[in-house]
Amino acid sequence: MAQNFKHVKRKLSPLAAKILIISASVLVLLLVLFAIYKFANAKNLDNKAPQAATEQLETQEPTQAPTQAPTEAPTQITIDEKYLNLAKEYVKDMSNKEKFCQMMIVTPESLTGVDVATAAGDATKEALEKYPVGGIIYFSQNLEDEEQTIEMIKNSQSYAKTAMFIAIDEEGKTVARAQEKLGTTEFEDMYKYKDKGEKTAYDNAKTIASDISKFGFNLDLAPVADVWSNPSNTVIGERAYSDDFNQAASLISSAVKGFKDGKVMTALKHFPGHGDTKEDTHEKLAYVNKTKDVIVSEELLPFKSGLEAGADMVMVGHLVVSDIDETYPATLSPKVISQLLKEELRFDGVVISDSFQMAAITDNYTANKIVKNAVNAGIDILLMPENIDDYLKAFENAVKDGSITQEQIDNSVTKIIALKYKNGLLKDTNSSKTSATETAEAQTNAAEKTESETTSSVLNN
Repeated sequence: MAQNFKHVKRKLSPLAAKILIISASVLVLLLVLFAIYKFANAKNLDNKAPQAATEQLETQEPTQAPTQAPTEAPTQITIDEKYLNLAKEYVKDMSNKEKFCQMMIVTPESLTGVDVATAAGDATKEALEKYPVGGIIYFSQNLEDEEQTIEMIKNSQSYAKTAMFIAIDEEGKTVARAQEKLGTTEFEDMYKYKDKGEKTAYDNAKTIASDISKFGFNLDLAPVADVWSNPSNTVIGERAYSDDFNQAASLISSAVKGFKDGKVMTALKHFPGHGDTKEDTHEKLAYVNKTKDVIVSEELLPFKSGLEAGADMVMVGHLVVSDIDETYPATLSPKVISQLLKEELRFDGVVISDSFQMAAITDNYTANKIVKNAVNAGIDILLMPENIDDYLKAFENAVKDGSITQEQIDNSVTKIIALKYKNGLLKDTNSSKTSATETAEAQTNAAEKTESETTSSVLNN
């Protein structure tokens, strides 16, 4: 039996070998076919991916990366196209005199001719009919109490053909008209809060804005974006937010947001930086002796951050920046305003001058020279002209002789009107020109709604 078994086993061995060979061959063939399938499928996917990517790129707009702005420049500040279009239509119906007047913010005294203005009655009404100015700026002498201030501002707005900027300098302590006369929230100079962080800078600004907006103010000529980098500088000093450039930049950004949330417009001042000067521009021209490169890398940091945060205006100081323009102060210099501020920093919003009643200007330039040079430099709003009639005549002469073009005037006024639309001073209605009375009432009502919120914020502070 064992022998027979061995015999059978020997006979099956070749057959088993054949079966094994065939099975192995089939398995190898299957593996080869599977590999070919995977390879072909992968290649097909690879071919499709570049094609899909190519088709996607072909349907997209160019990224324009090669022409993007330098990293040191802030995002371009623009007024929404909607408001610009409204403004263009509005400006079409304005006379040149109205346009010239819109490019001025004046004191109530220069407007009416009175020694000290504390009310707005028939004299203000007649003056605004004759001089439809872009705005009025009030000082401590104009403010007596809450009721008187609200009434004065409300009446003034109601007389205006075009709603006005109602401006004030409210920075804190050293320069604080409302705090001094109207009993608003008390603040120290902003320098005192420099180490308390961005939230404190925001809260302080929002409280100041909420305080003054309830009286009808819609523009605060603040914050001070100068950096107190020169201990000998007394005109800025502790009005600055810091003596450190980077710290000032972060605090100014927060302050701008606070002012905006408190419902007032802002003006960063005093471009391109008044913190490293010795002179006081109220008395004479001040000189900035730093190189342009240093100014850009240091003094402009708070201005850049303020613009990125959405500042409405930039106020230019009466500063001679020798390395940029040794001939003219910044307020009259195209190199400082048109080139540095508008082209290099890419700011295309409203540019306002510092006061043209300061000795730095009045001791050196006539009204004709101021108007011609300021507008050609890129100023949109001339703050506090000494004599409105002299400035109107200067505007008229400059346009007539071609030293200022009509296009320049229209561009500036369009930006001014667009900013008024943007901030609710003018309304998008069927009527081109909106009564300013509605603006004053709306601001007062809005301020009353936020008063309790402001009180809570102050208590938390």
